[in-house]
Amino acid sequence: MALQDNYKDVLDVAKSVGAQVESREENGKLIIKGKTNYAYDRDRIWDQIKAKHSNWQSEVMVMLDVTNNDAYGVHTVKSGDTLSKLAKDIYGDMKLYPKIFELNKDQLKNPDTIKVGQVLKLPPKSIANA
Repeated sequence: MALQDNYKDVLDVAKSVGAQVESREENGKLIIKGKTNYAYDRDRIWDQIKAKHSNWQSEVMVMLDVTNNDAYGVHTVKSGDTLSKLAKDIYGDMKLYPKIFELNKDQLKNPDTIKVGQVLKLPPKSIANA
């Protein structure tokens, strides 16, 4: 149970993104297995592991399936969000905001006008960086 306790923050992130995971300790490793809705959710779990646990490679094994591959993920707009801020936070480049806009033209008429509560689809990283 020591590893379960050490990786509670990771399991909390998994829960917060709606991942369905099971975890158990086996042969000195924490095994996290399950599924996430989108690759973005899976990546946020991995980001937490890598950012907070320097020995993760010897301590944890993660097997996560992604159920939706049509978009990288979704993001619910919060106060202060802009498409360029999302592009910077998610893809590392604020200039990729037009890719998010293009994918959401069904609900956005102007890339400078997004509303709190809107659920935006996120393009796959391969498309965003193309």
